[in-house]
Amino acid sequence: MNRIACALLALCWLAAPAAAQDTAIPYLSGRVVDQAGILSIHARERLAFMLQAHERATGNQIVVITVPTLGGESVEDYSVRVFEEWKLGSRDKDNGVLILVVPQDRRIRIEVGYGLEGTLTDATASRIIRDLMTPRFREGNYDVGIEAGVTAVIQILEGRRSAGADADWLAPEGESSGFHVRAPDMPLAERILIGAFVFGIIGLFTFIGLVTPGGMGWFLYFFLIPFWSMFPMFIFGSGAALKILGTYAVLYPLTKVFVSRQSWYQKAQEDLKNKGYAEIGGMVIRPGSGSAGGFSSGGGFSGGGGRSGGGGASGSW
Repeated sequence: MNRIACALLALCWLAAPAAAQDTAIPYLSGRVVDQAGILSIHARERLAFMLQAHERATGNQIVVITVPTLGGESVEDYSVRVFEEWKLGSRDKDNGVLILVVPQDRRIRIEVGYGLEGTLTDATASRIIRDLMTPRFREGNYDVGIEAGVTAVIQILEGRRSAGADADWLAPEGESSGFHVRAPDMPLAERILIGAFVFGIIGLFTFIGLVTPGGMGWFLYFFLIPFWSMFPMFIFGSGAALKILGTYAVLYPLTKVFVSRQSWYQKAQEDLKNKGYAEIGGMVIRPGSGSAGGFSSGGGFSGGGGRSGGGGASGSW
């Protein structure tokens, strides 16, 4: 019996590694392969968009994979098998990265191709996992944890985030103590064209407000604040939008005070009082005309054509 028991134990010991190797490698269906089903649809779409934009910009190929469990196989061995089967990165550059998450085993692995090891070092990958991903996973928030890890990897590979030990990046981008909107991933040319269109429109109304005498100029100052905050936020992100809004909030009043001291501005202000309209650079300003209070080439408030027969009364004191 002892010999039989020993033989069975030896057989189990030999079979264990083989069983561990049976964890299936899924088909590479895209840049995000969520076999564990832990990501929301919107998170998968955002991740796929980010990874596609990074690959187009740099040639680096980053793939996220989640599997429920590895059945005893080490996360290191499985990630190597997946990396080799999927052949991530180009043949001549070895510039692939695999981010593996195994929720039931509570394991994470960032596997880095040879060509990127000098940029995305083992220490940096470990810090991304420790500081950005695992805190979110402990809260059950896989969307934020994986997006934070992917964002950090992309920023380090693109040179937009410091990988030094003294770098302050414990809080993932897009997750702060307050409201934060991340800048969309779009080519620089598209960002410039959209920005020129948007800022051209609100810039025109800002200019009109600056040169318009009276309360209408200040009305436009407050009226345009939401536009100077919302539009830049969806082009450049909330951080840049806050700076743009602050610049507008400070420079507009200062510029308005400077403009109000110019002779042409003072003449226009007098014309508004005496004539009811003013002309500035071919633009006629009439208080109360138009939906915004006053820019037109004619019209505005006027009489209906009635006449006086001399009736009425006069008095003195």
